Amino acid sequence: MNYATMQEASLWLAFKQSDARALSEIYERFVNELYNYGFHFVHDAAQVQDAIQDVFADLWRTRTHLSNTTAIKYYLFCCLRRRLSRNKAFGSRMTMWVADECVTESAEHVMIQVEESIQQLQRLQRAIERLPFRQQEVIRLRFYDDFSWAEIAGMLEINEQSVRNLLQRAVLKLRQLS
Repeated sequence: MNYATMQEASLWLAFKQSDARALSEIYERFVNELYNYGFHFVHDAAQVQDAIQDVFADLWRTRTHLSNTTAIKYYLFCCLRRRLSRNKAFGSRMTMWVADECVTESAEHVMIQVEESIQQLQRLQRAIERLPFRQQEVIRLRFYDDFSWAEIAGMLEINEQSVRNLLQRAVLKLRQLS
């Protein structure tokens, strides 16, 4: 059985039927994203890694009682968020990053563009850091982790309209700050 190409629903079902290789594949697929997500809440690598291990240990221990899902990433993010919120208040600030784009122009032009991009990203980062934590979290989940409105609402335990309102207020505030 090729776990790497398995659909999430089938992978989850195999895991629930005590297939340790399915759990291993779930871990491999999502551990990096979970770590990045967790590190935005708790700027302590060891604590994030411990929380991720605890999430997977809990999953294995309770696998026969878990409901079916086709959105493993969503489920894991919710578990990690709950685990971290119990371990430490979300008082720390999130840090965000944006990938650089490749440009095929003269070296001078590229250096100027990179410098301008870095400055613009730094201004944006400073503006994002000035937002309330909840607005920062909605920006991260929506634009960096690509979750739907419904998934974000479920993770934050608020309704979809509240998520949209938070994001709208965040964007308006960013426009004012930058």
